Amino acid sequence: MKRLSYLFLALFSLSVFITSCREQKTPDEKVEHALDEVSDELEEASDDVKDAAEDLKDEIEEVKEENGGK
Repeated sequence: MKRLSYLFLALFSLSVFITSCREQKTPDEKVEHALDEVSDELEEASDDVKDAAEDLKDEIEEVKEENGGK
């Protein structure tokens, strides 16, 4: 009888740990979340490109100054 009680207790504990309490996202919510992430990544990439363009412009101006403004 003790073994059977321990077995049921172990199975109950296992089922409690396996079962998730969090909300499951619908497919629409998953797509919206993915689109938000892509939008954020595109915005960061755009900022990186702008920064690189500014750095390139600064480097070109430095080279012009070194060559006597030609």
